[in-house]
Amino acid sequence: MNLLIIALSTLVALEFFFIMYLETFSTKSSRTAKTFSLSKEDLESEKVNTLLKNQGIYNGLIGIAILYLLIFTQNYNGTLLAIMFYIILVALYGAFSSGNKAIFFKQASLAVIVAVLLLIQMFI
Repeated sequence: MNLLIIALSTLVALEFFFIMYLETFSTKSSRTAKTFSLSKEDLESEKVNTLLKNQGIYNGLIGIAILYLLIFTQNYNGTLLAIMFYIILVALYGAFSSGNKAIFFKQASLAVIVAVLLLIQMFI
C-alpha cells in the first residue's frame, strides 16, 4: 500500500505543478481561461494576472512540500495526511465559493484517495 500512496501522492504533486504552470507561466492562455472559467478579457486584467500568479506560487509550494516529504523524510504519513486534508478543504471552499462543484472533483479526488489510504495504513 505504501507504494500506491507514494505514486498517488506524486500525481497530486504533479497536478499542483500543472496548476502552478497555468496560473504563473501560462496566465493568458486559452487553456487557463477554460480551466478557471475565465474569459480572455478577464485574463488581460493586470489585477487578475497578479492574483493568479500569486496563487500559482502557493500551488507550486504544495507540490514541492509533497515531493519533499516523499523523498527526504522517513515517517511522512501524518504530515502528508495534513497536506491532503488541506487540499480537500481548499477544494471544498473553491467549489462552494465559485458555485462550480466540479472544482472539488478536479482538485481533490486524488487527495481524498491518498487521505483514505493513509488513514487505513495508520489504523491497520
